[in-house]
Amino acid sequence: MAGASMEKIIKAAVDRGATDLHIKAGDVFRARVNGRLVPLTKQRLTPDQTRAIASRLMSSERDRSRLDELRDFDCSWGMSGVGRFRVNILRQRSSYMIVLRVLPFTLPSLETLNLPEVIGQIAESPKGLILVTGVSGSGKTSTIAAMVHHINQNQARHIITIEDPIEILHRDLSSTITQREVGVDTDSATVGLRAALRQDPDVIFVSDLSDPVAMDTAIKASEAGHLVIAAMATPDVTTTIRQVLATLPREELEIGRVRFSEALRAIISLQLLPPAEGESRVPAVEILVASDEVRSALKEPGDLEVLRKLMLKGGASGMTTFAKSVQELASAGSISAETAKAVTRDSRGN
Repeated sequence: MAGASMEKIIKAAVDRGATDLHIKAGDVFRARVNGRLVPLTKQRLTPDQTRAIASRLMSSERDRSRLDELRDFDCSWGMSGVGRFRVNILRQRSSYMIVLRVLPFTLPSLETLNLPEVIGQIAESPKGLILVTGVSGSGKTSTIAAMVHHINQNQARHIITIEDPIEILHRDLSSTITQREVGVDTDSATVGLRAALRQDPDVIFVSDLSDPVAMDTAIKASEAGHLVIAAMATPDVTTTIRQVLATLPREELEIGRVRFSEALRAIISLQLLPPAEGESRVPAVEILVASDEVRSALKEPGDLEVLRKLMLKGGASGMTTFAKSVQELASAGSISAETAKAVTRDSRGN
């Protein structure tokens, strides 16, 4: 398949509002539109065609030379006038498959994403740990990009990002931004995070905080007076807290709870829901803000239900639960009553 033909198909998918594209040997081009996978072509791709597309999407000659040795590979790719894409190349049944995640062509803002105003206030925090969580496709990348853009517009700070790979490009505005890609500019997220502490940062963004060592380093960075924004692939606030505590060594669990509670600024969990009308999915948001009451609850090894009650109270802090957020979206007509019931039922099941 010629490059021009491939790019024409990708552009058509983006024009239809696709969030992901699937390119697999033995199958047609497919795209995820409004949450459903739909075929884009009739002709099935051969293994050689799929391999050629994989090679074309790789940005460096060194990586291309190792293509036949790779089993899983991540990178980013840009198409002029269309957008940027997060690329995952994998092997299946001895041939190649490629999944492209469509990234925003223009920088998203908190307003255009229809996110609560309190997220902007959280982003302006002078220090602390902010965790932005959600399953794949929940809007973490766009939300964090909007938070970084908000800081960049409104504050004079040095922002260092450690990304795997770099997905959304920022330019210096009121702040100066240093974007580093894992595997290209630094060896790993943990190495990049440790190095960032020596690079005069005000804000550090880490695109994946799943490693226990990286988690400990992020807490240390927060303790040192920096603002750390990190993504985690956890579905809600309580699961996120359990995941963080699970990374702590058993013998350090008590002091680890204290350190985490003092470092934490907020947890923002996201879901994207089908709209009542139109095509753009609607964000439901669960927010925990580290008030004195929240910090006290985090220090105790008891039931996390105390935190849920504090989120339900909400108030001036802007805290909320998914159930409350979904109810408000349904009342405003942004999502259907059926969607609201289904999401609320699933949340209770968890």
